[in-house]
Amino acid sequence: MQRSGRDCGEMQRLDADGTGARQAASFKAFLQKSSSRSDRNLYDHLVLLLAKIMDERPDDAVDVLEDMSLELKRASFKDTQRSLRDHVTPSVGERLAEQQLLLFKHAQDFNHEDPTVETGFPNVNESAFYLEQAGVGLGREEMQRILLALKLLVESHGLPQCRLWGKILGTESSYIIAEAEYTEGDEEQSTDEDLQEEEEEESGTQENETDPVPRSTYLHPPMVPKEALGTGANRFFYFVCNEPGLPWVKLPSVSPAQITAARHICKGFTGRLDSPVLSYPPFPGKEANYLRAQIARISAGTQVSPSGFYQTVEEEGEEEEEMAHDQCLVNPEFEGVSSLEMAQSLSSWVHHIQHILKQGRCTWVNTAMKVEEDSIEEEEAAEKDEQADEPEPEYGPPLLTNLSQDAEMFHTPPWSLRLSSTITPQHAVAVLRSNLWPGAFAYSNGKRFENIYVGWGLKYTGQGYSPCVPPPPQKEYPSGPEVTEMLDPSVEEEEEMRMALEEQQEVQQELEEDEEDEN
Repeated sequence: MQRSGRDCGEMQRLDADGTGARQAASFKAFLQKSSSRSDRNLYDHLVLLLAKIMDERPDDAVDVLEDMSLELKRASFKDTQRSLRDHVTPSVGERLAEQQLLLFKHAQDFNHEDPTVETGFPNVNESAFYLEQAGVGLGREEMQRILLALKLLVESHGLPQCRLWGKILGTESSYIIAEAEYTEGDEEQSTDEDLQEEEEEESGTQENETDPVPRSTYLHPPMVPKEALGTGANRFFYFVCNEPGLPWVKLPSVSPAQITAARHICKGFTGRLDSPVLSYPPFPGKEANYLRAQIARISAGTQVSPSGFYQTVEEEGEEEEEMAHDQCLVNPEFEGVSSLEMAQSLSSWVHHIQHILKQGRCTWVNTAMKVEEDSIEEEEAAEKDEQADEPEPEYGPPLLTNLSQDAEMFHTPPWSLRLSSTITPQHAVAVLRSNLWPGAFAYSNGKRFENIYVGWGLKYTGQGYSPCVPPPPQKEYPSGPEVTEMLDPSVEEEEEMRMALEEQQEVQQELEEDEEDEN
């Protein structure tokens, strides 16, 4: 059978295509042979080189082809023969984990302690269990780390009693706060600001002795003295740290001026104790002082307990009766209150921390008496002090006052009550939430209770916060003939004045010439 010319051409073309495909496959296999000195073969290298050229699109691709190929080889080079390790900078989480690892190692060293002996730190795990039922807390893992941190704090500082006060959130980091009771041996060290003020006063007195300067007649209002340690707003002292495992820092005592200034501002925390507090009115201190003032305000308004758990200290004497309700003691005859009853009425809860007065103290002090004793002024100042009316003393609500007597703010009730579970109320706990200080909670199962604060450390301000208005500007000096400016004279008046002065000069010259002639 004879084939046509068309069929013969197709057969030849198919043979040529098959040969070309086999040659292409052999060429690709050759290019994909692995190199003895590199993990990359020639085929992959050419693919990466062409992809880099298409991405960068250089103007002179032919001239830089070798350089680009060399860059790819250098990028893929791995030195397996060197003994030096790459320096790896640990992250913030890794450094924190190393710090917290010491807590667990320290806990293992004290496994020989007697579990029946009472310790200075509370059972945070038990509190966390009840707070978890109430829907409040910091989580089981963080509470466990806080427990170990509190144990380390008690053992390192020798604290007789310590508890977890709460956690205040900040923009950069947060504050974990521990509350400790004051003991007689504790004394507060003077801060650098106090020493600086004393040095300025001494230098000022020395300058006044050598070169006296005019004294101002302005009398600064008397400064309200700070409450002594262990009393009032300074009844407890506080330690703070940013994370469990980091060192604890003791906060300074609070002054009435700091509490008063904190009431007029609304500023969040940064998480750095040494950061300045930029606000109006200006706050007298750093963030550590501002944090301490907010802790005092929150404690005075939200630290509550079941009615009957505490009892006031009764003392004899008329003068002592006014100061008899500064502190309260645990009532040994307290039998407990049912959780259902505590969740239904605010009368079952009482305040066991003193109220802070407008003066910034828990107990009012007459500053006018101190001014009369210390002032060494003239008789006029003394007469003004005698004529001035004495300030009226302030009295706050006594200790163990029912929460039902708390006043509303911005048409908002101060407290909210509920049971942790309505399905099984027999085993539920009563949960109390503060609406004036968002983040303050308290729970009670009838006999045991606990207070905790987890929030931003700011008070409820209603629909919006309005800063304080600056004071009115000072009045100008009173106008009088000695300070009133004269009217500008006219041209005629100036000419008359000039003629009168010239005549006076001529008369003076004549008198001088006559005196010379006589001499």
